[in-house]
Amino acid sequence: MEDKHRGTRKRIVRKSGESRVEKVDFSTSRSFDSFDSEERPARRAYTPHSSKPSGRPDGPHSDRSRKSGSGYGKPGYGSKPGFGSKPGFGGKPGFSGKSGYGSKPGAKGKDFGKRSGASAGMSAMLSRKPQVSGSAWSDDDTVKAPIKEVVRLNKYIANSGVCSRREADTLIQSGVVTVNGVVVTELGTKVNVLTDDVRFNGERLKGEDKVYIIMNKPKGYVTTASDPHAEKTVMELLKGCPSRVFPVGRLDKSTTGVLMFTNDGEMAERLTHPSYNKKKIYQVILDHPLAEEDREKVLAGIELTDGVTAADELEYIDQRDHRQLGIEIHSGKNRIVRRLFESLGYEVKALDRVYFAGLTKKGLKKGDWRYLTEGEVNVLKMGAYV
Repeated sequence: MEDKHRGTRKRIVRKSGESRVEKVDFSTSRSFDSFDSEERPARRAYTPHSSKPSGRPDGPHSDRSRKSGSGYGKPGYGSKPGFGSKPGFGGKPGFSGKSGYGSKPGAKGKDFGKRSGASAGMSAMLSRKPQVSGSAWSDDDTVKAPIKEVVRLNKYIANSGVCSRREADTLIQSGVVTVNGVVVTELGTKVNVLTDDVRFNGERLKGEDKVYIIMNKPKGYVTTASDPHAEKTVMELLKGCPSRVFPVGRLDKSTTGVLMFTNDGEMAERLTHPSYNKKKIYQVILDHPLAEEDREKVLAGIELTDGVTAADELEYIDQRDHRQLGIEIHSGKNRIVRRLFESLGYEVKALDRVYFAGLTKKGLKKGDWRYLTEGEVNVLKMGAYV
């Protein structure tokens, strides 16, 4: 190489015992003609993964790679632990930044939104069950069945919202029911709903319009129509409902979830009597993980004080946390879910009923309620859902 700009400068040379000044040539451009290939400094190759092509050295051990943590810059394979910043395979440990399978451990993409693994497992379990809400037959444009003028007395009493048909039989036999001023104690008596005067303890009963309500019961409320010793009852949450209704079945004070109200005694009996085998599904949280052998015991049946009871289904709804379960059961025994697990040495920390005879709490916040549509009621009356 030829040097175009040459000049001289002073250089001090020191040797033992003496020093002298020499004039040496210098140039603004260097010539490597005097070096052989072995003496020539090696150039670093350009790294194709660099985010900005430049003359700076860039490789897996460069300053830039040490700052970024991976040597691959951004965008693409990101600067924080995990595969990349954004967009791409997320900046935090786990897959994806804003979409995909979530930036935090666990499934959190568009498929599941912000729900936990347990919520996703519970939804998967519910998706296999027939549901009244949102079903193909639950529209509002169905036709009401014609009213029967002559019905059994116990049915008339139940339809008036006093009690169930079975309980009405007890009232009739006890002599507190009159028809047109005459005490009736014979079961099977029929009355005309349009002309007969039916009274219970002297109060005339009327065939009220039937009301059907679904509620997402919160914790801390007693399931009863009236209890002078209870601090809070579920009826306090129905202040906006002008009709006289009663809860169908019971959820204990600490249990949350689906609770139905109606003044249709016949419907209430069909949904609660054990002979109809109506299904209930609960989400359970235990104090410690459920062992597989105990899971098999619950499915096979456990001897309790009031007989053997078995779950229809029992699933781990969160594969990383075996304390969280989904249990399907048709038994109507008191506190049956809690008793099943307590008999095996577990404590139920939380219990939420998510499914009852085809009804779910979808779209309802804790403490909220709504009327069932005419279509939903007709589906229940058809008995299509267990």
